Amino acid sequence: MTTPERYRFGVSVRPLLVPKHDPCGVLRDGELWIASRTPDGPATLHLACADGELVATGHGPGAAWIVDRADAIAGLRDDLTGFAELAAANPLVNRLARTFAGVRLPATGQIFPRLLRAILEQKVTGKEAHRAYRAICRHFGEPAPGPVDLVLPPDPAAIAATPYWTFHPFGVEQRRTQTLLRAATVAARLDECAGAAEATRRMTALPGIGPWTAAEVVRYAFGDPDAVSVGDFHIPNTVAWALAGEARGTDERMLELLEPFRGHRGRVCDLFALGGIGAPKFGPRMPIRSFARF
Repeated sequence: MTTPERYRFGVSVRPLLVPKHDPCGVLRDGELWIASRTPDGPATLHLACADGELVATGHGPGAAWIVDRADAIAGLRDDLTGFAELAAANPLVNRLARTFAGVRLPATGQIFPRLLRAILEQKVTGKEAHRAYRAICRHFGEPAPGPVDLVLPPDPAAIAATPYWTFHPFGVEQRRTQTLLRAATVAARLDECAGAAEATRRMTALPGIGPWTAAEVVRYAFGDPDAVSVGDFHIPNTVAWALAGEARGTDERMLELLEPFRGHRGRVCDLFALGGIGAPKFGPRMPIRSFARF
């Protein structure tokens, strides 16, 4: 596959993996290995990008399915139609859009692996959530096909059949665990969703899943550039600071400021993150806890 001019492979696919170490995938030396449970069975996708070409190789029973989606997973189906015109109306957004023009939004086509991660990230620090994610993947892990030492993402059926107290040593309290178990029970129905809007409706109908969690999922499952993580601890402040010079912002203010970028509101938030834009910080950081010790 031929990649667009200035395409930045590593930055585009890095959000698919938990930072520092992901048992289900690895990005190194300009190559991505990622394990998946496809409708055709387990698979591992290898993506290598060099000299303007993206080469996809699949391993396992689901190899054909995942290779067929390789361009979407790499972000090459990301539709930027109309974004340049919207970005041009704001000097900061326009500058960031030009600087990160080669970054594309990936779309895996799979909901539950990202939903697992998003549920674990609810109301806790990233370090806490990622520690729990790694522990759960190792506990439910099955070896992924291919030459790299990876595990498949947890099987929703296995998670749904597990009592909630099993997750306590992983650092996940009962509230998030029960949300995860409910999501695992309906994972097959979620996979039937035709797009981000339908998936959002079905996910937010589940107790414990709100607009923040749904947006975190559809952004990468469907490559939705308009998904805004309403309810985030940092993003409203970032948007208010970047677009209005206001050190603090509410969800309502954030959505008001992002309205001119409708269709690409989530993309604008991503650009602020890529550009290191952040509101001034006041007060202490949230402490890192371990529910496994409670």
